[in-house]
Amino acid sequence: MRVPLSWLKEFVDITLPLEELALYLTDAGLEVASVERTGEWPGVYIGQVVSLERHPNADRLLLATVELGERRLRVVCGAPNVALGQKVALALEGATVLDPYSGQLTEVRRTTIRGIESPGMICSERELGISEDHSGIFVLPPDAPVGLPLSQYLGDTVLELEIRPHRPDALSVLGIAREIAALTGQKVREPPLEYPQDGEPIRKKTSVEVEELRLCPRYVAGLIEGVTVRPSPLWMQQRLRAAGLRPINNVVDVTNYVMLEMGQPLHAFDFNKLIGHRIVVRTARPGEKLVLLDGTLVELTPDMLIIADGQRPVALAGVMGGANSEVDASTTTVLLESANFLGTNIRRTAQALKIRTEASLRFEKGLSSLLPIYAARRAMRLLLELCGGQAAQGLLDVFPTRTKETRIVVSRRRLTTILGVDIPPAQVRQTLTSLGFSCRWTPPDIFVVRVPYWRTDIRIPDDVAEEVARILGYDRLPTVLTGGSIPPAEPNPLRELREQMRDALVASGLQEIITYTLTDQESLYRVLSPEEAASHPPMRVANPMSRELEYLRTTLRVGLLRTLARNLRVRPITLGLFEVGRVFLPRPDDLPQEVEMAAAALAGVQPDRWGTPTQHHPDLFHLKTCLESALARLRVCAIFQPTQHPIFVEGQTAYVIVGEEKVGLLGQVHPRVSTYFQLEGPVFFFELDLERLLPQTAPTRQYQPFSRFPPVREDLAIIVGENVPAQQAQLIIEESPLVASARLFDVYTGPPVPPGKKSLAFAITYSHLERTPTEQEVAQERQKIIRRLQEALGAVLRG
Repeated sequence: MRVPLSWLKEFVDITLPLEELALYLTDAGLEVASVERTGEWPGVYIGQVVSLERHPNADRLLLATVELGERRLRVVCGAPNVALGQKVALALEGATVLDPYSGQLTEVRRTTIRGIESPGMICSERELGISEDHSGIFVLPPDAPVGLPLSQYLGDTVLELEIRPHRPDALSVLGIAREIAALTGQKVREPPLEYPQDGEPIRKKTSVEVEELRLCPRYVAGLIEGVTVRPSPLWMQQRLRAAGLRPINNVVDVTNYVMLEMGQPLHAFDFNKLIGHRIVVRTARPGEKLVLLDGTLVELTPDMLIIADGQRPVALAGVMGGANSEVDASTTTVLLESANFLGTNIRRTAQALKIRTEASLRFEKGLSSLLPIYAARRAMRLLLELCGGQAAQGLLDVFPTRTKETRIVVSRRRLTTILGVDIPPAQVRQTLTSLGFSCRWTPPDIFVVRVPYWRTDIRIPDDVAEEVARILGYDRLPTVLTGGSIPPAEPNPLRELREQMRDALVASGLQEIITYTLTDQESLYRVLSPEEAASHPPMRVANPMSRELEYLRTTLRVGLLRTLARNLRVRPITLGLFEVGRVFLPRPDDLPQEVEMAAAALAGVQPDRWGTPTQHHPDLFHLKTCLESALARLRVCAIFQPTQHPIFVEGQTAYVIVGEEKVGLLGQVHPRVSTYFQLEGPVFFFELDLERLLPQTAPTRQYQPFSRFPPVREDLAIIVGENVPAQQAQLIIEESPLVASARLFDVYTGPPVPPGKKSLAFAITYSHLERTPTEQEVAQERQKIIRRLQEALGAVLRG
């Protein structure tokens, strides 16, 4: 937002040096990005043409005598519009101006033109850099003081401010003036709004119909007849240029001027070009098109709000007017629009058509619905002053849903909590009043604050506290340490188990990965059994980024197998990956159930001692060992019960059981599935449901004393049926109070072991807390163990 300082001074007295004013505004949240001086023309002065003569040696040149206060200079001039008595800009020798043809800066020199010496030149607007007009000299207003440097007359200082999106009121000169007044203790001078209304009632001339009240809460229209379209006065053109807009004509310039001054976009229609002399605010119909003021032809869609006359669109609401109702030199009657449009709709329209204007920039930030009436009155006054004509009586104001005044109740205690300091009520009231708020103090603790209509960003008590802090100055608030106590930590056992599981799986030799929670449907159904797919069909997201990321995962299998395949293609050495994350199981008429899972996959070929791949692959026991190691770190003992699953190899699949709960699945992935994911060789996989595992974990670690005496170690080999799990025999052995541990170190089938049988060899450690076990105690305990194994498993001692 570019704000000329001369324009600000019209509404508020500037009592601070420019640098200090910029600092005040920046500290208050209106960052001054730069300060620019416009109209720097050293060596250019205001002169008056006091005589004109024909050039003796040229038909198209004149000799103009220009008075510069105490001296007069005769210069050669070829402009067609030079006339006696004009106030002009005279560049003397040494001045720097723009070359109108090359656009480069050039120095004015004393030169002889057709035998006549010219010590300077009368400048055009193009040569001064004011505009592109080079058709004639730049004629100044009659009140321009002769002899004054042009920089002092037309030069200005412009503040470039960075306005935050929540402050649409600051996108106006008046909004910045209100801020300066509050920061410096000055009063704001509001622009005059009254104007003569000598014409017929406006309702006899035109009508306004709003079909989409949600998209257009308010529409104000005014009418002026008998206007004369011509260039705007110099002061208005200079302010518009300084603010970054190009002057067009007095009617259009007034709408832009009021938009910059008050923040409300306006539009002027040539009333005689409106079919039916009426306005209809509606959405576009299918197939409608509109040529905009910049010549762009746009195709309108039914979600775009337009301004139409009796038959056709004449403007794109809140963005740009149409060429078919443009104000031009032939215009004599103007219909003025001042409306409030829904900001989100204007933003979508502007983005869809890739058209961003000063009007759409303001509307999309959410303007007050009370602002259009004030802006309409201000514009009507300026139009009458600059364009002449006669204003119709009254304004058409379609405003069916009146906006209620915003009142906020703020406690003094809340202000103190937010600001960290207790501010006296009188100072709070003074600060808010300076910003245009109405503030009533109700002892002992309540402020009742009425928000001015232009502050649409103030909604809650904390917003009021921020306003107080901004104006008082954040640097004036005392620096204090944060008070209060740290809230106690709330235990989250599932989260703690998840993190412990991550650490345990890393310690077991696996590497963690994190994959997308979205996947494709085909891959999901490849790794699900028919029962799993039927009970938990995957949910499709409404706006997928791609076909590969279309469904919420119901298992971690897809991501793990896909990542494992990608890594093994690069280096086929044995690789174990795991992931701990959520899967999403759909529920009827509700959000999906998010279940914490842990899963791992292992594949590849084993390397030799030098790291070179061999022909040997890991087996299921490699991954089972990783799982048992991780569970042991969690102080959990699991048993494995054989089962069947469609995506695992038969005979190589088992439930993971902790206590009485089935918490997971372990097995070798079926070749049909591994081939789909382009995995070669055997692939092993396990998954755990952490929510089911959680109740089985010990909440605290129990102390178990160590024996200070040497243990006794011996091996025990037994023969059992081929289908008997070795772990079941191990648990029976470890039931003995004298056994500290039992470790399986050999499994053998073949002669002399009978067919259908297998040999299990365990390394058993006997220990006692008070002494070293004697040979007799060990022999007695061994017999008890063999007897229990015979009774439970039908085991016999291997000879």
